[in-house]
Amino acid sequence: MKVNFISFGCKVNQYETECIKQAFRNNNYIITENKSDADVYIINSCTVTSSSDNKVFQCIKRLRNDNPLSLIVLTGCFPQAFIDEAKKIKEADIITGTKNRLEILSLVNKALAHKNPDKIVNISDFDGNELLEDMACTEFTEKTRAFVKIQDGCNQFCSYCIIPYARGRIRSKPINTLKKEILILAENGHKEIVLVGINLAFYGSEIGLRLIDAVEACAEIKGIERIRLGSLEPEKISDEDLKRLAKIPQFCPHFHLSLQSGCDKTLKEMNRKYTTAEYMDLVNKIRESFPDASITTDVMVGFPNESNEDFEQSLAFVEKVGFSRIHVFPYSKRDGTVAAKRPNQIPDNIKNIRAKKMTDAAKKSMNNFLDSQVGKIYPVLFEKESCTNFHQGYTPNYTLVKIPAKNGEKSLRRMIFYVKITKCENNYCLGNIIQNP
Repeated sequence: MKVNFISFGCKVNQYETECIKQAFRNNNYIITENKSDADVYIINSCTVTSSSDNKVFQCIKRLRNDNPLSLIVLTGCFPQAFIDEAKKIKEADIITGTKNRLEILSLVNKALAHKNPDKIVNISDFDGNELLEDMACTEFTEKTRAFVKIQDGCNQFCSYCIIPYARGRIRSKPINTLKKEILILAENGHKEIVLVGINLAFYGSEIGLRLIDAVEACAEIKGIERIRLGSLEPEKISDEDLKRLAKIPQFCPHFHLSLQSGCDKTLKEMNRKYTTAEYMDLVNKIRESFPDASITTDVMVGFPNESNEDFEQSLAFVEKVGFSRIHVFPYSKRDGTVAAKRPNQIPDNIKNIRAKKMTDAAKKSMNNFLDSQVGKIYPVLFEKESCTNFHQGYTPNYTLVKIPAKNGEKSLRRMIFYVKITKCENNYCLGNIIQNP
């Protein structure tokens, strides 16, 4: 029996998809990447924006049209947040949410055992007392880096965000459970792990721990040479956290600090819990502790009631910080959130103009950062060949580096070599391997 997996959205979704995939593989299902010949399709949805929903709907309709006899499973954030709408999707045979993901295997087995199975809807509400679901992924077969989910849920309720309703309250992976998972990943050849969560910076807040405790635990595992962090909320990173991180040789100094807006008025209306001054103070402290750190972020434009002056303030702040990379996106109304009901929604044409200006600033900021890397020497973990002429990988601060490849040269995947950066291009650097750094 062949199963195809399709994952939308964040790194947490990718991790959960890998865990579900592993459960099916361990029960004699064949995992196929070919979307034309699977018996079962499992779609892990994202619902962060309405456009995310549309991508999921289109995917399901296309799969059903092309594979009328297949079994289609819809899981993830969309059905959890919008159960009534999910039930109406006639193309889906099984619908589950963001709880009890590993039960999908038994639901599929049940459906396949019946010649004409009824639609299965298996979604339960969060009650606030859940523990983190006990799932682990011990090998990412096609990836060099391994994602490890250590936290789920969010208590913040930003005014534009549906995720607290799709993911429930904060819950964290126990340290001992985490160490067991990391140990197996190391034994399977993964040198680098990325700790991810829905609101990662709040890891352990409900059990008396902090994110730094998880990082230190991972650093104890032999074979793990790099530890990265996913997206972070800036208000939860303390001076003590930075001091402890700086003592961990395996820690990669790449900080994705979610900004959303560089205007204090807009941040308050978003229900974000920091000011631009506090954000800048953290950036300065990071750069003091990690001189080669890269700082990336997300910036939203066109939030309801964002005036031209508000946008210009946000733009000026972004230019001041000097990010190495910025994900720019226009505000998208998300039904079920506070912001969706507000007056003064910004017209699409204005949002697009602002997105273009912010994107231009982002490109300039990235180029300035890449220019600053020329002449430096870093250990690079190689991931794959971009073409027959180049090997490519990432520095600890997440700079993409390519080096020339000789004809017939074997892959450098999962190997670490020191590279001197000689030149920068549009979104990456070029360099050469050196023997004695």
